[in-house]
Amino acid sequence: MKTATISQAKNRLSELLAGVKRGETVLILERERPIARIVPVEPSERDDDERLADLERRGIIRRAARPPRRTLPPPIDWPAGDSLLEALLRDRDEARY
Repeated sequence: MKTATISQAKNRLSELLAGVKRGETVLILERERPIARIVPVEPSERDDDERLADLERRGIIRRAARPPRRTLPPPIDWPAGDSLLEALLRDRDEARY
């Protein structure tokens, strides 16, 4: 296990994290006293639904009761030859939002 003081960790963070990616653990010291440990993250074998269910069980998230509505307004009737401004003004005059 590697050790580093706070100032060493700040100055060599990229190097220390590269070691963590390779599986090493880094112990951070403050005045020779351990205060933190940087360890590699274990890969999760759970799928997204399992992770969401776990977060919901723990009260961290609350899933929607129904999926969000994703309806788009109908396209603007834009006859050939009209300018975009004319089509937008006509659309506004027809009280279409």
